[in-house]
Amino acid sequence: MERMRPALLALCFSLAAAPAHAATLRWSSQGDYLSADPHAQNEGLNNNMNDEIFERLTTRNKELAIKPALATSWEAKSPTVWRFNLRRGVTFHDGTPFTADDVVYSIERAQLPSSNFKAFAVPLGKARKVDDYTVELDTGSPSPLTLENVNAVRIMSKVWCEKHGAQKPQDFKTGEETYASRTANGTGPFMLVKREPEIATTLRRNPKWWGIAAGLFDGNVDEIVYRPIKSDATRMAALVSGELDLVIDPPLQNVPSLKQDAKLHVIEGPENRVVFMVMDQERDTLKYSNVKGKNPLKDLRVRKALYQAIDIDTIQRQVMRGQSKPTGSMVPSAARSYPALEPRLLPFDPVKAKALLAEAGYPDGFELGIVCPNNRYVNDERICTALASMFARIGVKVKLDTMPRAQFFQRVDQFDVSMHMYGWGGAAIDPGFTLGLVIHSRDGKGKGDFNSGRFVDPALDALIDASAVEMNEAKRETMLLQAMQRVREQVYTIPLHRQVIPWAARANVDVVHRADNVVTVPWVRIR
Repeated sequence: MERMRPALLALCFSLAAAPAHAATLRWSSQGDYLSADPHAQNEGLNNNMNDEIFERLTTRNKELAIKPALATSWEAKSPTVWRFNLRRGVTFHDGTPFTADDVVYSIERAQLPSSNFKAFAVPLGKARKVDDYTVELDTGSPSPLTLENVNAVRIMSKVWCEKHGAQKPQDFKTGEETYASRTANGTGPFMLVKREPEIATTLRRNPKWWGIAAGLFDGNVDEIVYRPIKSDATRMAALVSGELDLVIDPPLQNVPSLKQDAKLHVIEGPENRVVFMVMDQERDTLKYSNVKGKNPLKDLRVRKALYQAIDIDTIQRQVMRGQSKPTGSMVPSAARSYPALEPRLLPFDPVKAKALLAEAGYPDGFELGIVCPNNRYVNDERICTALASMFARIGVKVKLDTMPRAQFFQRVDQFDVSMHMYGWGGAAIDPGFTLGLVIHSRDGKGKGDFNSGRFVDPALDALIDASAVEMNEAKRETMLLQAMQRVREQVYTIPLHRQVIPWAARANVDVVHRADNVVTVPWVRIR
């Protein structure tokens, strides 16, 4: 059993700076905060923690609409030039003033090769300073996603980065450690006080945050203690006993009993995230397999066979306890999907699956390595265990390798996989983000950065590229649908379901459950 070591800090705030009835929010999930470098790792929990420390030019309200943040307003000066007017009087946590230099610097930093956010930053093109509080972006070509891309780039202090040798984003996939991966200096509502990997991360309220005067801090939390607790039993025992205030990933089998506990309440809602399986379609010889000199996953018949071996209804009913929405679409939100994409492409049919394998030259199946996280997605390890059993029924013998999220994402980023689980989603739900980042072939400049199956389809790329610059909404929707249909037909990925995320909290904790599964602490109130 894991040790439970709450990190507690004695914090002294002036009465004027501290909110009434100031409180500590102690929250947990099974995974850890991976990096304090806001351009190093695009992963849900990591982004959530960094969003308390760093800010972007824009933010999102409780309905996920884009609103002003470090930029107070913006306008398109032309189809390719956007002007942003910056907020005055903002300082970083170390007291350094925030200016246009920091915006230009941060966009350029996020565009560097080691950045996990270059897929968003590169399309922003050239950032240039007009004056200390005005920045222009020249995107080079029109884009319907410019504001969404702006919302993905967190702003760092140029002076701080240069002072501490943090000019380049941490290269997370190689396990690099940098000053910026351990410490942080943002403009956000909370300041990083202490980061102890696999133990606890502590943040304290920034009394000089501009959002306080703007009325954006309507909660009463002045300290955050986040504790990663992998064990479901330990994590939930801590919540029930009062040692934790909030758990964002309670075991699904516990939800009914949690609802019956008067000391707790469960906040439920769908998440904008599709969970899917990725297959290596790049290597000529498949790793972690007994097939020599060939890659079965390059064969459409094999990919279809794996798809038809999956009983998604059993996964929803038995593994997910009904807390999932099966889909045949790669669009994270049903609200932005297309009706034609929602049903599974191919029905569950193990007999047909075996016939397809035989037709492809594998009548006895083959061995396949599958890599899955055990603390990232809801019931991730259980899902992969179920898939291994289903694949075994058609003769595909799975070697399942599960691991914590940090090691998992390093394996994926290094392409040291044959097949793996993945999840994609968040606040931005436009299909273009899935197509451009997850489906497009990798160009090394941001496109296809999360295409870990490394498949290449020039016709599909052409459709995606055309949709990325098409400003006519009707024409663009047609292109997006055509591209998504091609992804389905070629089974480049195997979509499983969209997650439904319950949070469990103490009864005296008021928290806003957004569809991007982000805990926004300035909105949290502990009574």
